[in-house]
Amino acid sequence: MTHHLLSCQHKATVMLKRITYISLILLLFSSCEDKKTQTKPQAVAHKSEVRVPDFNADSAYQYVKKQLDFGPRVPGGEAHARCVEYFIDFFNDKADTVYVQDFRTRLYNGKGIDGKNIIASFNPEAKKRILLAAHYDSRPFADHDPDENNWNTPIDGANDGASGVGVLMEIARVLNSNPINTGIDIILFDLEDYGAPAYENVMTNDDWALGSQYWSKNPHVYNYRAYFGLLLDMVGASNPKFPKEYYSQQFAPSLSNDVWRMARELGYSDYFTNEIGHPINDDHIYVNVIAKIPMIDIIHLENNEESSFYPYWHTMKDNIEQIDPNTLGMVGDVVLNVIYRN
Repeated sequence: MTHHLLSCQHKATVMLKRITYISLILLLFSSCEDKKTQTKPQAVAHKSEVRVPDFNADSAYQYVKKQLDFGPRVPGGEAHARCVEYFIDFFNDKADTVYVQDFRTRLYNGKGIDGKNIIASFNPEAKKRILLAAHYDSRPFADHDPDENNWNTPIDGANDGASGVGVLMEIARVLNSNPINTGIDIILFDLEDYGAPAYENVMTNDDWALGSQYWSKNPHVYNYRAYFGLLLDMVGASNPKFPKEYYSQQFAPSLSNDVWRMARELGYSDYFTNEIGHPINDDHIYVNVIAKIPMIDIIHLENNEESSFYPYWHTMKDNIEQIDPNTLGMVGDVVLNVIYRN
């Protein structure tokens, strides 16, 4: 779903979501200008005396599979609508308050489309809040599939979307059984992955992450603030690579470094690597720049010339076969430790 800034050596025909250098400068300038009004996110406290509940990786896997059972969750389609109802029922059972944020926006081609962001709040009265997010829509184009005949076919989006949502659903289940004083808001963003297909050879920027753009301008609660945010994207494949995403390190370096330190303490340093990854134009950009909430992106990134993403990104093979419960468990463990030990 997410897409990154390609280097000049990358093939011109590989059209990814990206932020141009000019856009990056503007974004970083905007961020710097607003630092005076932001609350600096503190490092994640390592309170060893706090009991952190276990994360059930098998449960998270079943939540991923359930989403895929509906079919591709392309906005405007029946599978998308049925999945939305499933999410609403699920979070109504687990959270204190559930918001469904209806919005209308425009796609890359100028066509109007309706979307729904889903927000599940725990401890809604707490002033100290942590934001957890992922996108739940799946891409309508398998535009990086090796078979051109599949380029206009919707994908399952198992890793690209459903994996992050599955982790957050299991976290919601854990929070329901193991309450904490901190306020937690889980946001499932819609219309993240409906940017222009690669074969149209159109440079796009803000045509991706439409749900997070809308929420960042129109939060579900007036004057909403959060201590910090974590975005989960493509967090389910075997043998993942989670470097520190470039923009995350620019916008919230203390938070980024401390989350990776937490992962190292938990024994995941082979996967949460202490290196800077590619810059990715994802939902966290708009949460940082527009909503002024420090947010980092935990995302599987590889280092090759064709794409920064895992091999089945935006292909027909991004299906349940690519999901490894061990990876879901690792990411879920890190996130639970962050929110319970903070």
